[in-house]
Amino acid sequence: MADGKTAKVPLAAYERELLRLQTELVKLQEWVRTEGARVVVVFEGRDAAGKGGTIKRVAEHLNPRVARIVALPKPTERERTQWYFQRYVEHLPAAGEIVLFDRSWYNRAGVEHVMGFCTKEEHQLFLRQCPIFERMLVEAGVLLRKYWFSVSDAEQQKRFRRRLKDPTRRWKLSAMDLESITRWEAYSRAKDEMLVHTDIVEAPWFVVESDDKRRARLNMIAHLLSTVPYREVPPPVLELPERPPSTGYVRPPRDLQTFVPDHAAGL
Repeated sequence: MADGKTAKVPLAAYERELLRLQTELVKLQEWVRTEGARVVVVFEGRDAAGKGGTIKRVAEHLNPRVARIVALPKPTERERTQWYFQRYVEHLPAAGEIVLFDRSWYNRAGVEHVMGFCTKEEHQLFLRQCPIFERMLVEAGVLLRKYWFSVSDAEQQKRFRRRLKDPTRRWKLSAMDLESITRWEAYSRAKDEMLVHTDIVEAPWFVVESDDKRRARLNMIAHLLSTVPYREVPPPVLELPERPPSTGYVRPPRDLQTFVPDHAAGL
């Protein structure tokens, strides 16, 4: 858990460094696109640990045609009959793409296991197959990075309370999230067992202390950048062309079009 004595990152310093790191992420994106690399970043952790906010900052200035966020809903009845990893495989990147998994195949090691949505046999099978699956990805050339966002129980409670009071974030809180409060130790044991089986040399876990959201975001992005051997790709030289002279076009009368009301005028 984050050290409670560590001062939070000042806002000005955070915004300055975040912009610098996001500029580097754009360079990384262009390298991925040019080199045909395939990058997968897995974001896992407890509810309200800060995964979503970090993913938002990672993707904020990236091209959505290159960097995709994958946040899958609960499996359909058909998907329940498939090989467990099958629904995730179809979302893996092609050449020149980055995929950010907002939760991933590790659902089986966490919420499905703790809440009884899978059998003990399915859980054990996952722990055996997951390292094999990830080694296959790495051997195929995929750059796989896995981050576990670690939040203290006290900080999680604070964030849950804020979500309850904030109508713009109330959707982030579900009955399942509240259930996790009463199963804190069960989730802890599940996480520990998951790490024992899946923290492999080819695809290690990296823990992000996330009680301070600003610090967590900066630390995670900086680490990701440090693990990929990207280089700056010179952008193409572009010049704005001269606007050609008018050929007589006349815009139709404005009263023939329907404009949105000027809501801002009443502020």
